[in-house]
Amino acid sequence: MQELQYPFDSRYLIKKKKSIKRQLLEQDVHFIDKKIAVLGGSTTHDICAIMELFLLDQGIRPEFYECEYAQYWEDVMFDNPELVDFKPDIIYIHTSNRNIRQYPLLSMSEAEVDGLLDADFDHFFKLWGKIESAYNCPIIQNNFEYPFYRLLGNADATDIHGRVSYINRLNERFAGYAREHKDFFIQDINYLSAAYGLDKWSDPLYWHMYKYALSMEAIPTLAHNVSNIIKSIYGKNKKALALDLDNTLWGGIVGDDGVENLEIGPETSMGQVYSEFQNYLKQQKDIGVILNVCSKNEEENAIAGLNHPDGVLKPDDFIVIKANWDPKSKNLADMAKELNLLPESFVFVDDNPAEREIVRTQLNVVSPEIGSVEDYIRVIDHSGFFEVTNLSADDAKRNEMYKENAQRAKLEASFDNYGDYLISLEMKGTIKGFEPIYMDRIAQLSNKSNQFNLTTRRYTRAEIEEIAGSDEYIDIYGKLEDKFGDNGVVSVVIGHKNGDVLDMDLWIMSCRVLKRDMEFAMMDELVSKARAAGIKTIRGYYYPTAKNKMVKDFYALMGFDLVNEDEEGNRTWEFKIPGDYENKNRYISVNQM
Repeated sequence: MQELQYPFDSRYLIKKKKSIKRQLLEQDVHFIDKKIAVLGGSTTHDICAIMELFLLDQGIRPEFYECEYAQYWEDVMFDNPELVDFKPDIIYIHTSNRNIRQYPLLSMSEAEVDGLLDADFDHFFKLWGKIESAYNCPIIQNNFEYPFYRLLGNADATDIHGRVSYINRLNERFAGYAREHKDFFIQDINYLSAAYGLDKWSDPLYWHMYKYALSMEAIPTLAHNVSNIIKSIYGKNKKALALDLDNTLWGGIVGDDGVENLEIGPETSMGQVYSEFQNYLKQQKDIGVILNVCSKNEEENAIAGLNHPDGVLKPDDFIVIKANWDPKSKNLADMAKELNLLPESFVFVDDNPAEREIVRTQLNVVSPEIGSVEDYIRVIDHSGFFEVTNLSADDAKRNEMYKENAQRAKLEASFDNYGDYLISLEMKGTIKGFEPIYMDRIAQLSNKSNQFNLTTRRYTRAEIEEIAGSDEYIDIYGKLEDKFGDNGVVSVVIGHKNGDVLDMDLWIMSCRVLKRDMEFAMMDELVSKARAAGIKTIRGYYYPTAKNKMVKDFYALMGFDLVNEDEEGNRTWEFKIPGDYENKNRYISVNQM
């Protein structure tokens, strides 16, 4: 919904939240349901109400638990039965500098200030430890915004007695804990409040009148930001950028003005702004964002513009370049098909409002109102399309993987026989039980995979670790590499044992390795492990969504029999493991590296 895209009108969202919620729930969307406990050191009701809008828009239907006013610590430490029975999927601790119990006094020694800091950190350290042991779910914790006044002026940031200094030190302690603990995430309200404007954010009226730790109009900014963390945890991030060229990546129209007259580079102030934007986009590759071009242009002119000597982005930085006179909506749809991605995985960036609207309405693709070029970075960055919660090694080399896929497609086109093509790839697979080095990637894949995902189950890293350490499950991951490169972990299978039956909880695979025999290799290893565990029957499940129709008959392909299908299309399949089971994989050399 466009009203919920940054930059949004906070007053409008607060005023119309009920009608917006109604519209969101009426949309034909397959929501994932999540229980979110909001433990506040201040009033949180409106925060939950606005956060719900953003989460619904991101495909997550939340159910909230809210603690009583300022009871965030007591609810956890004293096992509030309501919270225990709620069984949260995620816990958000909404505290602020109003919850710092005592600031340093000018009369305190350095040792006393350090002791105060230790006590404040220990207060939260114990809280987080109890949540981890009792609830085993992701935690989102606010850090602290700066105080709304500085007793010592500028020295407040350097003197050990200053509140600014104290908050900086406490925030660094929080950050250190986050670096050392998976499934623990900081909501950086210190940055948010600065970007919003600290004086407006920390208006004391709202605290003394309503016990809100921030102004009412700042609530949508906070709620949007925490929703971005949640949707990232559950694999709802966007994956790719589709970028216009003229007056988007550079100033001017390359076909009319010529390459030499484009505004890009150090010679003019506007050229510097476009260069800064290109540099920002190039950095997105480092977090796994796939860069593509979607431009109405002659391809020759587009390539010439991208080869501008002062340009930061070059043709090689893009996976797909669509520069022609077809509608951009068609080009983006074709681009998605080539990359085996859904159109809604893209963010379309174009300076032309008409083009943005056409793409939005025809493809349901997000296209932000980017404003003038000076605003491009701020709008895309604050939108949180690519919020990082866990950054895996596969993310860093995702663009490289897609380039290798393009090389594979080119090679495939040169073969008349598909089997000969697969042989030519010289594929090697590693298929094993879950290993610590891949836990982040396994959890990430379970949350990001939508098309090749038979049950749409989502797992946190903590849940993956629990499964890996349990004898009640059979768990395997699959890596695939070939002569063009390493695809990384591309498939995950989880089944839980029920006597001599294995019930499949999860079977997912990255679409970038479709039709390469990896699904057969995973099946072979699953059967082998099931046999060793005394399993006689593997029971598979398919739960239909708008995105996973491609695997509707996957189990039939694997040799399973359909035993039940209900009115909603949910299917149950069974595979009786034969004594003479013959491996299905023909082209991948498995576990021989």
